[in-house]
Amino acid sequence: MSAETPEFEVKVDRDSYPRPEYRFPNVDIETYAQDSTADFPPPQDAPESAPNVVIVLMDDVGYGLASTFGGLIETPTFDRLADDGLRYCQFHTTALCAPTRAALLTGRDHHTAASGVIGEQATGFPGYTGIIPKSCGTIAEILSQNGYATGWWGKNHNVPDNMTSPAGPFDNWPTSIGFDYFYGFIAGETDQFYPQLTRNTTPVEPPRTPEEGYHLTEDLTDDCIHWIRTQKSIAPERPVLAYFAPGATHAPHHPPLDWRGRHEGKFDFGWDEYRRKVYERQLAMGVIPEGTDLTERHAEIPGWDEHTDDEKRLFARQFENYADYLAATDHQVGRLVDELEAMGELDNTLFLYIMGDNGTSAEGTLIGTFNEIHTLNGYQEKIEDLLPHIDEWGLPGSSPHMAVGWAHAGDTPFQWTKQIASHFGGTRNGMAVHWPARLLGAGERRFQFSHVVDVAPTILEAVGISEPTMIGGVPQTPMDGTSFAYTFTSNPEQSRHTTQYFEMYGNRGIYHNGWMASCRHGRLPWIGAGSFSWEDDTWELYNIAEDFSQAHDLATEHPTKLADLQTLFTVEAAKHNVLPLDDRFAERLDVRLRPSYFFGRTQISFPPGLVRLPEGSGPKTNNVDHIVTVPVVIPDDGAEGVLFHVGGDTAGWVLFVRDGKLVYHYNFFNLERYEVESDVDVPTGVCTLGFEFRSLQPVPGGPAEVDLVIDGKEVGHLDLPQQVRARFGVESMSVGINTGSPVVDSYRERRGYPFTGEIKSVDIDFISDHTDVSSEEKVKQHLSMD
Repeated sequence: MSAETPEFEVKVDRDSYPRPEYRFPNVDIETYAQDSTADFPPPQDAPESAPNVVIVLMDDVGYGLASTFGGLIETPTFDRLADDGLRYCQFHTTALCAPTRAALLTGRDHHTAASGVIGEQATGFPGYTGIIPKSCGTIAEILSQNGYATGWWGKNHNVPDNMTSPAGPFDNWPTSIGFDYFYGFIAGETDQFYPQLTRNTTPVEPPRTPEEGYHLTEDLTDDCIHWIRTQKSIAPERPVLAYFAPGATHAPHHPPLDWRGRHEGKFDFGWDEYRRKVYERQLAMGVIPEGTDLTERHAEIPGWDEHTDDEKRLFARQFENYADYLAATDHQVGRLVDELEAMGELDNTLFLYIMGDNGTSAEGTLIGTFNEIHTLNGYQEKIEDLLPHIDEWGLPGSSPHMAVGWAHAGDTPFQWTKQIASHFGGTRNGMAVHWPARLLGAGERRFQFSHVVDVAPTILEAVGISEPTMIGGVPQTPMDGTSFAYTFTSNPEQSRHTTQYFEMYGNRGIYHNGWMASCRHGRLPWIGAGSFSWEDDTWELYNIAEDFSQAHDLATEHPTKLADLQTLFTVEAAKHNVLPLDDRFAERLDVRLRPSYFFGRTQISFPPGLVRLPEGSGPKTNNVDHIVTVPVVIPDDGAEGVLFHVGGDTAGWVLFVRDGKLVYHYNFFNLERYEVESDVDVPTGVCTLGFEFRSLQPVPGGPAEVDLVIDGKEVGHLDLPQQVRARFGVESMSVGINTGSPVVDSYRERRGYPFTGEIKSVDIDFISDHTDVSSEEKVKQHLSMD
C-alpha cells in the first residue's frame, strides 16, 4: 500500500485479527448474582459512518464495448453510476479471470496470490498452484472482523480445481475466507440456463427451468437483493460488503430468452467499422485523451471484408447475441442499484462497477464457435459446421462464443485481447466508482494509473481500517496495491501507483512511471494448444504518458530505456513468483496434473444419491480404459432414467435406460453423437447393468470402443472414432440423475431424467491409462494437437 498520507481518517488501527478474547474489564463478581455487576461482550461494530461496499465485477468485457466508455452496447446502469460518480480510464486487470479475482480479493499481485493462471491449469510452482495462501488474507476477512456482513454472488474461480467436490476441503471456499454467505458457481464459467449452483458449500439446483423463464443472472440478483434486505431489516446500522460477480459476459454467451433479438441488425457493418465508430465516440466522450491513435488491426486477425456474405451474417448474429447478453446483465445490476436507492442506502455505498476482469475474449476462434469447450480442448472450428446453427445461437443447448474480430473490436482502441497481458487490449478495463456521500467531481474522468490490486487497499482506506500484519495467526504478505482513494476528492496529475508488472501465458509487460515495455509471446488466444520458442520473443516500448493506446513502438529509439524496463521486469518476476514462464494451455487442463482423492485408485464405488461431483475433482474417464458396473433393482413394470453421467450439453457421456433398453450415449461436443442400445430388454428384479470402455490408441482424443453389458453378457457394441481430449466441460458427474444440462437432448424436458428403479451403487474399475501424465510422450502428443 502507498506510504502517502491517507485521504480518509484511520479509525481502526489493528495489526492482528481476530481480536483477543474479551477480558470483561467492567465485571464485578461476588458470591451471588444480585451482588455482582455484569459486563456482556459487545458486538463488534463497524467504524463510524462506514459505507456499504458493493463490488460488481463483470466478465470478459473489453474497454470498447459498454456505452459508458464509448462502446455501442447500451449499459445505462454503468452510465448512471459513472455520470454521478467517477470514470476510471486507466484501470487495469491481469488479462485473465481467476488471477484478476485473486488480486481483487487480496490486494496482492496474482502470482503472489498463487494465481498466475486459472485453477484448471494450476501447476506445482509457488505462483501457479491456484491455492491462495493464508498469508494473503482477503478484504472480506478484514471487513468481517470489523462489523461488516459479507456476501458473494456469482462466479468463484478461486477454489482450486481439485478441491471443488462435496468433500472439499473447504479452506479456500468463500465461507472460509471471510464471506458469511455465498450463492453462485465454483468454476470459470457455467451454463446460464443450467448453472452448477452452490449455496455456501452445498450444491443446489436452479429453482426453475429455462422454459419457465430461468436465467442465472436474474437469479443471482434476486438472491443478492433478498440478502441485503434481510441484513438491513435485522441490523440496519450494520454495513454490508456485497461482491457481485455474475459470470456474464463470459462464454457461453447466453442472453435471457426475453432479451434475444434486441440488437438485431445493429452491427451489420462489421468489426472494422465498429472500431472506427467507437474510437470516434471515445474521443468525443473524453475517455481516451486527445491525440490518442487507433491501433492497427494485426495481420493475424482477418478483416471484415475478407469474408463472404453468409459468414458476415453469422458473425453479425454472434455479436448481436453478445450485445443482448451484456445489456441484460447491466439491467440486472440496475435492479441492485435501484434497491439500494429505495432502501436509502445508495448515498453511503461505495459502489465499484468494474466492467471486465480482462479484455474481451478471443478464445472463440477466428470464426466463432457454437461450443467453446470444443475450442478450449485445442480443436479448431469449421465454418460449415457453424452456419446451420445461426438461429440457435445463444439458446439453451448451445455454448457459443464469437469471432476474434469482435473481441479485438471490443478492446478498442488497443491492441490484442484477453490473455495478452503485454498490451492494454488484454488488461485495460473501464471502471465507475460511485459514492455520493464522499466523492467530489461527479461525472469527471480519472486518468491516474491504477490496477485491480488497488481495490482492497482503497476499500480499507475509505472505511478507515489499517492493513493488518496478522490474520488467524498467519503473518501477512504486505498488499501490493496502492489506494486510489486520493482520486475521490481531487484529480492530481501524478499517479501514486508507479510500477506494475504483467504476465500471462508468457505474455509480459512492465509499467513504470509512464513507460511500458511489452512482449507478446507466440501462442495466440484462439489457439488452444502448443508451445512456442522463447528465443523468438521481441520486446516493444511505449511512452504511455503520450501514447495512451500503445500505438507507437519506441524500442529502436530508446534501447537503454527498454533494457532498463526489461531488467525491472526480471526483478518484479522474481519478487512475485512469476517464474517459471509457461505458455501451455490445453496441455495443462488434464485433471491428473494436480493432486486428487482418486489418484492411484483402481476401483471406485459411488453411492446412490451422489450428485454434482465436478470433473476437475473427479476421476478421469476419457482416454482411460474402464468398466462401469451398476447393480440395480428394476420394478415389475420396468424402469427408466439416468444411471450415471459425466458432462452435459457441451460434451459428455451417459448410461441410461430408455424404453426398456440399456443405452450408452457419447456426446462429442454436440458436433457428433455416438450411441448404442442393448439388443435385449433390461430384465426386471435384481440385475447388473454397465459397459466396458477401451481406448484403441495411446493418444488423447483417439478412437475407442464400448461394449454394453447386462448381467455379465455383452448386449451391444459401439465404435467411437474419437474421444474428448482433455475436459468434457465445466459440469459434473452424478448418480441416478443428469444434473445440469442434459447430455442427450431427447430428455431435456425430463428435468434430469431421474432413474425410477433402485440403484445400489455405481462401481468403476480402471484397467489402464494410455496417457500417463508423467511420460514425455504425452507432452509431445499434446503439443502436436491440431
